[in-house]
Amino acid sequence: MDEFEKEWQKMLNGELYEASHPEFLRRLMLTRQKLREFNSLEPVMLADQKRILRSLLGSCGNNFHFNQPFRCDYGCNIHIGEDFFANFNLTVLDEAEVRIGDHAFIGPNVSIYTACHPLDAATRNTFAEWAEPVIIGNNVWIGGSTTILPGVRIGDNVVIGAGSVVTRNIPSDCVAVGNPARVVRKL
Repeated sequence: MDEFEKEWQKMLNGELYEASHPEFLRRLMLTRQKLREFNSLEPVMLADQKRILRSLLGSCGNNFHFNQPFRCDYGCNIHIGEDFFANFNLTVLDEAEVRIGDHAFIGPNVSIYTACHPLDAATRNTFAEWAEPVIIGNNVWIGGSTTILPGVRIGDNVVIGAGSVVTRNIPSDCVAVGNPARVVRKL
């Protein structure tokens, strides 16, 4: 395993890693090139859009749709299930895995973050960081302008209200809203 592969594995394992390694930057730029191509396609060019996304994502179901624009860091750490829909301006910082189950609906302007940075400025300035995975279950609707923070797990059959900031795990079969998001109703 070479130096970069060790750093990549540290990133996926949630360990502190050197985010300034040149290979991270190279991979980020390759992803941005694919996203630029995807985001510049005519909206009716669905087959081409899916081709690009299939080459970018770690895994996906047969039936999925992303409204343009879509942004992510690597793409290969994003796994979506069947019948996935993302509205405009989905942003996923996928330094760790982001797994989204079947029948997920993502509102506009949703952000999902896995990247974490040290609180200590001197350490942060070295570009050291770590990442924590985000897991979203089946039959989840995430309202517009929601932010999901690193390490969060959202259960099955959940509705996250628009504008929420999800800072901790949300159990199955409920509605959660607010900043920080809290369960307000069982389903």
